[in-house]
Amino acid sequence: MSTGTPSYNPLEMAADPRDLIQALGLKDVILLGWSIGGMAVQVALTLYPQEISHLVLLGSSPPGDLVKPAEQLFYDLAGKDVNDFEDVVALFFEPKSASSRAAASRSQARIEAREGDTSPAVPIDFARARIAGGPANPAFPAPPVMEMLKTTSVPILHIGGDHDIIFPVENWYALNGVLPTVTLVTYPSAGHGPQHQHPELTADIIASFVRNA
Repeated sequence: MSTGTPSYNPLEMAADPRDLIQALGLKDVILLGWSIGGMAVQVALTLYPQEISHLVLLGSSPPGDLVKPAEQLFYDLAGKDVNDFEDVVALFFEPKSASSRAAASRSQARIEAREGDTSPAVPIDFARARIAGGPANPAFPAPPVMEMLKTTSVPILHIGGDHDIIFPVENWYALNGVLPTVTLVTYPSAGHGPQHQHPELTADIIASFVRNA
């Protein structure tokens, strides 16, 4: 069981992989982060780049000013006490796509089939307090991280959906020509949970990226 004080602050979250890397004596680590976790691993690469060989981001945001901010819908749904299936579809998939909705059903079935060794639920009061106020621009105000992204030699992969209502993938494409090691993969008719909609494909892409980048 993890200890410490829960946080959604990427600067604080980056300490967790550092502590694990140091405790296990790891080198050439591949760090992967989804959503806010993607911000945290960007901070990690900024703070201790010598330990990291590759960075993989799923449905995350670059630092700095955004060309497309989040949609209010995410905050309205994420702040509810209980989310039903339709909320899950809107939060993590593409409600207008029949194939995406079918993938959401399969994803929910996989999650519900796991009966043991599951993570504790995030307390709603904790989550709600940290998404209060709605969309922010920038979502991730971290100038040193942007400078790292512009100068690093570490290969970075971002996998996203073309309709991510919290971290729009357009913000990564706006940085084309600025970030020398960032590879972008975008799924059509997909949302904030690209790895939920396409688990096998996502795993294959990540494996190939790590082998070849």
